[in-house]
Amino acid sequence: MSTIGIPGLILILVLALVLFGPKKLPELGRAVGHTLKEFKNATRSLTSDDEDDAEEKKRKELAAKEASAKTTPVIVEKEATERERIEREVREKMERERLEKEIREKLEQERLQMEKEQKNA
Repeated sequence: MSTIGIPGLILILVLALVLFGPKKLPELGRAVGHTLKEFKNATRSLTSDDEDDAEEKKRKELAAKEASAKTTPVIVEKEATERERIEREVREKMERERLEKEIREKLEQERLQMEKEQKNA
């Protein structure tokens, strides 16, 4: 296998300049650059996908092992937080209903007092 030396590279550049002209040469260079960049990104994403799949399998296996070891405490903790949330919602609802009842009673008292004043007037 032979390598292209500096004279060979100069020859290729002169031929490209002659074939494509000075106006098209920068555009051609940009196009080649974009193509190489896209090719690199594509190969990088393909290799990272393979690595990600392997890492994801390892993470899932590790998570399954941890979950089997800690299943009971995690479930109990989740149930406890869920229970606390439900209890808080029930307390808030009861307090809201109590306040609504008090407001209704006060409005009824005011209505009765207004009717009494109207009868006296």
